[in-house]
Amino acid sequence: RCSSSNPTAAMKATARSAACRLLEEAAIAGHPQARYNLAGYEWRNERFDRAVKHWIIAANLGYDDSIQRLKESYKDGLVSKEDFAGALRAHQAAIDATKSPQREAAEKYLAKNAHRIIYN
Repeated sequence: RCSSSNPTAAMKATARSAACRLLEEAAIAGHPQARYNLAGYEWRNERFDRAVKHWIIAANLGYDDSIQRLKESYKDGLVSKEDFAGALRAHQAAIDATKSPQREAAEKYLAKNAHRIIYN
């Protein structure tokens, strides 16, 4: 709700809620970084269960940073052993699904020729 006593704060709150809606839309559409960022938003608002769920979904989509957050949450007792193990398996499966001989050849080519591509 807008507050006439502090219009700047109301504008910032409106911008935050709009940004959060856009993150939610991207996360629902399957964007792993949006899912990860949404988890951070939930974490900052002390909704730890929701944050962990978002990190699990992002990990299942192959997002590496989520695995690190889940590892930390597991150490802190916020993630069960079963959920962490399941997220690790799903993350590895997502990574494996992106592997192909063509992709590996392209990565080797780019590693070898990146300086030519950037500066030419």
